[in-house]
Formats: sequence, structure tokens, C-alpha cells
Amino acid sequence: MDVAAATRPLDRVADFPAIPSGWAYLDTAATAQKPLPVIAAIDRAYSETYATVHRGVYQRSSEMTLAFEAARKRVALFIGAPSPDEIIFVRGATEGINLVAQSWGGSQLKPGDRIMLSMLEHHSNIVPWQLIAERTGAQIDVAPLTEDGRIDLETMASMLTEKHRIVALAHVSNVLGSVLDARRAAELAHRVGARLLLDGCQAVPRMKVDVADLGCDFYVFSGHKLYGPTGIGVLWARGEILEAMPPWQGGGAMIDQVTFARTTFAPPPARFEAGTPHVVGVLGLEAAVDYIEAIGLGAIHVHETALVAATRDALSAINSVRLFGPEESAGIVSFAIEGVHPHDIGTILDESRVAIRAGHHCAQPLMAHLGVEATARASFGVYNGRQDVEALAGGIERVTRIFG
Repeated sequence: MDVAAATRPLDRVADFPAIPSGWAYLDTAATAQKPLPVIAAIDRAYSETYATVHRGVYQRSSEMTLAFEAARKRVALFIGAPSPDEIIFVRGATEGINLVAQSWGGSQLKPGDRIMLSMLEHHSNIVPWQLIAERTGAQIDVAPLTEDGRIDLETMASMLTEKHRIVALAHVSNVLGSVLDARRAAELAHRVGARLLLDGCQAVPRMKVDVADLGCDFYVFSGHKLYGPTGIGVLWARGEILEAMPPWQGGGAMIDQVTFARTTFAPPPARFEAGTPHVVGVLGLEAAVDYIEAIGLGAIHVHETALVAATRDALSAINSVRLFGPEESAGIVSFAIEGVHPHDIGTILDESRVAIRAGHHCAQPLMAHLGVEATARASFGVYNGRQDVEALAGGIERVTRIFG
């Protein structure tokens, strides 16, 4: 593959002031760097237009409320949500999953019910379900992986029963980069009457997501992995599901009427957005969505596919390197070097100005399945190019010489 040709159109490093010349930032799966339009939107909101939303009768508050709700519509359009009222702003995907587990799960699950997860899930899509299972008496099942690191949907199909109430899966693995056949997963879940939740943190920055087309019931993602600010994320759920869900936090903005005898609650989305929201975070998220859609998710997918292919080619030529996951992983390459702890790999690469992730990536069950304590992980974004692949490969060759 001609990596130079594939990456040249997306050489956007000049848009990212926190990436100095000569530094290869390969930790986008953990958090993406922020482009100038996002930084400008945040700065403008704090320095020129800042006010609270939904409560003020003065002009600036009214204008900020309009901007805030326009951002909700923009996010709905971005993921193909039928209505902006189905978009719930949360602190991140972790909070979104906890909201679903505590509100939907707390009201729907009972002893004897079952929850289906998979072996490659992030801890944020494991622990919330364990907590609600302990509270309700539900049980958790775990779908295995195929040999190349994908969720084994055929085996999962044989495991699913009418006792399963929800299936919660990663749309793209944060460790292996493997992409779920989400439509097939939805079909299998709905066949037994279960709901499907998708963790889209690693999907929305690198592929087109249309929740209506996917057929899922819940979808979550975090803004900071989408080139947006930290502390903001999105939960989407079908309108009829949200209407039936009780609130999970109480406070201002989520109420209809409050007395000491009784409180009634606002309809979604307000019901699930107690307190003053992260107003500026929402505007930063909107700017991030505009930024990546201006580039084009199709172009981003081609770009990152080329970088992954080039990286796997380069690393597979080094005898002591073990690669994990499928060949066509989405923007992520996890690997190990025989006899070298991933933390040592990360430290030595850092000396060469190459930033990767090293550890269990909040996926300890997957590490146990792979037979390792940790892996090294390179993950790509729109600011990466051929020079970063070369820097990574050169750094790994240096690691093998040091430990050889």
C-alpha cells in the first residue's frame, strides 16, 4: 500500500497546536488531540458568549440556550438519531452506560434475567452491569472471540435465550480495533427480545454511525475521543425507551413540579440532565463534529486503514513482535515484544518522541484471554501520517536492540 498517497490528504497536524514538530502522538484511542476550531469554540464560549442555559430570561442566556439546543440537533444529525430529544448529554460514555444500567436496568432487570457482554469489553461496559446485576439478581454471560479477535456472534447467537434482557457490546474494540457487525448483533438481540447497547467511543471518530440503520437501542460515546473536550459525552436511546425510564439523578432542570410531598419529572432529555450542564463542553463537541465531518468520515476511514496496514506490515517484519487483533482493525494496533514489558516499550519510545499507550487498557479480562498482563498500543488520528509509522517502527527496532 502506498502509505504516502493514502495519508497525504489528511495531513492535518497544523490544526493541532499541542502536537509539536517531530512528536508522533499515537494515543488517540485514549484521547484525541484538539483542533483549532474546537479550541476556538471553547475560548469564544467562555470569553464572549458565556451564560447558563434553560433558566435565564436575559438575552445572553436565551442565546446560549439556543446554541446549546442547536448543538443537540447537530449531534442527533451526526449519528442519525430520529429526534434531538433522544440525545442525552452526559460526562462521557462511562456515565452513559451507568445511566442505562441504573435507570433502565434498575427498573427492568429481575432475578433470573441475563445480561450478555463480550470478552473484549472495556471496564466501563463491564463494571456497571456487574453492579446492577448484584442489585437485581440478574446474571452476566460473556460471548467469546473469534481466533482473530472479533466478537463471535455465531457463538453468541447460540448462547442467547429469552432470559437475556440486554446485550452490551463495543462497536469497535479499544484494544484490538476489531469492528462489530452491529446490524447482525441487533438482529440477534432482538430475536430473543433483548435490547442492544453499543459502546461507540472508538467508532464515531473513524466511521459513519447511523443508529437507526444499525438497529441498536442505546448508543454511547465520549467527546474527548472525537477531537472534542473532556467531560462531555452522549447517550442516545430510542424515544419510547427513554420515556419509560425513571430518572437516575435528582436536581434542578430535570423536574416538572416539586413539593415536599411529591415530585414529578420532566420528559426526556431533561429528565436525565440534572443540574447545570457542561454548556461549553457541548459547544466544543459540536465544533468537533463539524471538524471531522468537514474532513469526511469516509476519508478518515481510508486514512486510518492505510496507517494500520503500514504499521502491521512494518511490525510483522520484526521477529520478536507479536501482533494482536484482525488485519483490518480500525485505527488501532496492539502488540507485544517478546521479553519486554509494555511499560518499558512505552518509556523507550517516549525517549524517541513517540507516544503510545502501554497497559491493560481498562480491559483486564481481554488481557487474560490473550495470555498477557498488558500490551503496547498505537492508535491513529487525522494528524498522523507516514512519518509517524516510520518513527514507531524505528523506535521498536531500538527497543529490540536494547533488550536483544
